[in-house]
Amino acid sequence: MQLYPHQEQALIQTEDFNRVAYYLDMGLGKTFVGSEKMKQLGTDLNILVCQKSLISTWVEHFKTYYSDYDIYDLTSKNGMKAFMSCSSMIQNGQFKMIGVINYDLLFRRKFFLELEHYTLMLDESSMIQNEDAKRSKFVLQMKPDNVILLSGTPTSGKYENLWSQINLLGWNISKNLYNRQYVNWTTIEVGGFPMKIVDKDEPYKNVDRLKQKLRNHGAVFLKTDECFELPEQTFISINVPTSKEYRKFQKNSIITIDTLNMVEFKDDSDFEGTDATPRVELIGDTTLTKRLYSRMLCGQYNKDKLKAFEDLAYSTQDRLIVFYNFNEELTALKKIVDKLNRPISEVNGQVKDLSNYESEDNSITFIQYQAGAMGLNLQKSNKIIYFTLTEKSELFEQSKKRIHRIGQKNNCFYYLLICKGSLEEDILQTLEMRKDYTDELFKEYIRK
Repeated sequence: MQLYPHQEQALIQTEDFNRVAYYLDMGLGKTFVGSEKMKQLGTDLNILVCQKSLISTWVEHFKTYYSDYDIYDLTSKNGMKAFMSCSSMIQNGQFKMIGVINYDLLFRRKFFLELEHYTLMLDESSMIQNEDAKRSKFVLQMKPDNVILLSGTPTSGKYENLWSQINLLGWNISKNLYNRQYVNWTTIEVGGFPMKIVDKDEPYKNVDRLKQKLRNHGAVFLKTDECFELPEQTFISINVPTSKEYRKFQKNSIITIDTLNMVEFKDDSDFEGTDATPRVELIGDTTLTKRLYSRMLCGQYNKDKLKAFEDLAYSTQDRLIVFYNFNEELTALKKIVDKLNRPISEVNGQVKDLSNYESEDNSITFIQYQAGAMGLNLQKSNKIIYFTLTEKSELFEQSKKRIHRIGQKNNCFYYLLICKGSLEEDILQTLEMRKDYTDELFKEYIRK
């Protein structure tokens, strides 16, 4: 394959390393750099770990560009069985294998702890930034000869979450020493008990030294503007009013919603086979449930926002990408698009179907953040609608890059549907600071 100069340079910089991290900005082709490094390392046995929604993408990538390897989808029983059988019989030079598996299935397969002499590649290595999570603990117990880490946002700006990736790169520093040298901690009291948190005014120290140490251990950092001049990005906030139900819920923490009035359902039979129900009672009896239902009242239960989405979809026949959170949102939005007679694609925890996106230039593609904010190439479109916002900074930043990447020739437009005077304004403000909204809520709780 023909690599871009910045991709070739990344490989040259790491040619003497067998444990590497390619922290390339979203859209710079980490997939190609990582797989070429895997090929250069030359092991017969290779394992690629990624998000579940990207399994088929990686399998197709390897089949297209690495036909001299046997490719196995390890999420299928037959694929896993064949991989286990063949991996035990590998003899140097006879054949080469690549197994592709997702993070949440990997740690359920103890077989991988027994393997030796292989290359391990982690796509979106930020998935193991919490070293206490089961997936992270499992990966850190594996015994690969070589490691390749790929991420555009390795820590989401939080250096305290970098230790597990540092460990995989072979930097022999304890977690305690790392935290003392590079993170400024402060102690607060929560419920009468001391708790350590990162100082919000000056969270990190010795950052330049940290980045140099990472480079010394095979890490490459690249930003898009260092390699390409991509089209302009324009963000357009569309304010819609909060509903009387939202305001009542904020006051009383309980509300009953008549969903028959949301998207012109004809009668109760229209709800058969959908996630929607004619009447829904929301009870915000905890901080978490009140926040959750408040977000829903700004989404699928807000008629003005649904109408604003309909107006946007009606105003253009261009390909549209729509990000959403909850299944009920998808039900309501698809009902609107059906009225407009537009072809639909969708990516979520149950479905990954981009056929209409690929073939129809007036298609509307619905993407659930967790399933599709990372890894998809959607530069055939230059317009994203955010029906509701995620609370995760990393997912928000990644979602913007689905269209703003190599191959995009048109200016990119992002339409943010925001309920005025609601928690959505707070979420957006927090995301614009590259922070998770859940973190800000915790800090607010501490201040109180």
